[in-house]
Amino acid sequence: MTTVGRTLRWIRWYVRELTGESAYEHYVAHVRREAPDAPVPSRREFERRRAEAREGDPRSGFRCC
Repeated sequence: MTTVGRTLRWIRWYVRELTGESAYEHYVAHVRREAPDAPVPSRREFERRRAEAREGDPRSGFRCC
């Protein structure tokens, strides 16, 4: 792999980690490892639960309403 290719892959990985886009993949890997028989929610359900948890926490500092 070229240096440019490695650099682009690293940038893509970094942006996904920074923005939280890869959180679902990390969660699925964790569930599969810790409880292989447990049902894994869809990405939509995961994001909904994540948003509710983030908005419901008064320590997070951001609430629109």
